[in-house]
Amino acid sequence: MLRARVLTAIVLVAGLLVVLFVLPPVAAAIAVAAAVLAGAWEWSRFLGLVRRIPRLAYVGLVGLAGALALLTTELLADPRPLLWAALAWWALAFFWVLRFPRPIGPQVAALCGLAVLLPLWLVLAVLVARPGEGPLWVLFLLLIVWAADIGAYFSGRAFGRVKLAPQVSPGKTWEGVLGGLVAALLVAAAGAHALSLPVGGMLLLTPALVMISVLGDLTVSMFKRNAGLKDSGRLFPGHGGILDRIDSLSAAAPLFLLGLGWLGGWR
Repeated sequence: MLRARVLTAIVLVAGLLVVLFVLPPVAAAIAVAAAVLAGAWEWSRFLGLVRRIPRLAYVGLVGLAGALALLTTELLADPRPLLWAALAWWALAFFWVLRFPRPIGPQVAALCGLAVLLPLWLVLAVLVARPGEGPLWVLFLLLIVWAADIGAYFSGRAFGRVKLAPQVSPGKTWEGVLGGLVAALLVAAAGAHALSLPVGGMLLLTPALVMISVLGDLTVSMFKRNAGLKDSGRLFPGHGGILDRIDSLSAAAPLFLLGLGWLGGWR
């Protein structure tokens, strides 16, 4: 599967670079919306929905809620209240993961899908709408999350012994998390220097980004296990569905945008 994962990743990265740096910002905004709504389609399986119409109805609900969130942010000219609300949700998710396995009803799963997907949509929409530096910040965020994921994968395979959350994701280990943290710190230091952000501040922020990205992965895994699913979908060979690719990102994105404000990169 490693070969399929690598080839798929190359194609995805190439497409991402075209969307961020070649196409106009409106195309990037459309791509973000499409990705989030595709994630909502996959999340609808966590509700036990199998027929197309109910699943499309849930996608429509996410789309409507996302439009309202973006409109609210534009009216307030400040996304921070919604970002803090997102972090409050992830704090709740942390304790939820610790208490798993416990049955999760479809109504609760539906609300949690909004809590996972909408902040990610908001952050990416805010960043891609910012000319010049916005796409670079999106790429920086992605590189940190990817470095943590790749570092965790290889260090976990090589050194993994102590299970991180065996009830939720038996393959993840604390050794993998530490390897991912080292990789993310290297990327964060290089990226902060290139983007003229305070390197020391970014190195302080990165461990929190890595840990919350792990929580995002575990949270989506929790809902997959509750629904009896191994992957959220089959869209990407070797990678599963889109939720399998954006689970870590969904948790890290709100903290990243807040962190950019603290470091003086975004106002």
